[in-house]
Amino acid sequence: MSGNDDVTVVIPCFGHGEFLGEAVESALGQEGGPPRVVVVDDGSTDDRTARALDELPAEVQLLRQLNAGVGAARNAGAAAARTPLLLMLDADDRLRPGALATLRAPVSADPALGFAYGDAQFFGAWQGRLAFPDFDAYRLLYRSIVTATSLMRREAFEAVGGFDTELPGYEDWDLYLGLLEHGRLGRRVPEVVLDYRRHERSRLAGDRREYRRNYRAIRSKHAALYARAGELARASTLGPGGRLAYRTWWAWRPLPGALEQALYRVFFRVSARLRASSTSSA
Repeated sequence: MSGNDDVTVVIPCFGHGEFLGEAVESALGQEGGPPRVVVVDDGSTDDRTARALDELPAEVQLLRQLNAGVGAARNAGAAAARTPLLLMLDADDRLRPGALATLRAPVSADPALGFAYGDAQFFGAWQGRLAFPDFDAYRLLYRSIVTATSLMRREAFEAVGGFDTELPGYEDWDLYLGLLEHGRLGRRVPEVVLDYRRHERSRLAGDRREYRRNYRAIRSKHAALYARAGELARASTLGPGGRLAYRTWWAWRPLPGALEQALYRVFFRVSARLRASSTSSA
């Protein structure tokens, strides 16, 4: 029996057939043995994805549904799981070989912990490390500080009803806010666990009005949690300036999306070069 037999990796797939094999291989190739893997075909119609789905390894469970969006696909995969732990992996991303072992450590050590997450390494159109802050409930109110790829207790996922398919975006942020409302906190491991593919075009660079509509919808849904902002601020590691930055810059994203993404691209490129230079000189 695999040492990761208590984990189900859910991979929603819609039109990323050219990358799906890499994602599945990265899940099955985990140190300690393969987890359970469920691929959810969210109504894909292109030939390349159809071939990739037909070529999945025999040990991978394949579910098919009419196109309903990534949140619904993740929920379908989670509903098929019978393991106590879940991990969501997009079809165009890859897990690092030791990702499950790295994320399992804090979850196993603390039965009250809802989930654990790590950092991501960009590849594709971007280069550089996406280092998230340590888990902080106040930060989470104003910024999505965790990717969808975390190791999560299935009972915690089910307690909040999974991903909200009625939201037009940021379903993962909404999920973690729901977990916070249920008292299920997260913990960051400061290691890269995910290779995060960035495409030339990204929905994150879209219309800022759309982002703000989504953010207002999330705030409205979790109004009781946002009403506790003062309480959460007192427990935060952020100082007054940091809290102001989160309430303004991170919450409302004042720059146009394309400009903000261009600045991030430069930042991550320079950071990667500085890190590589530091490593080579050492």
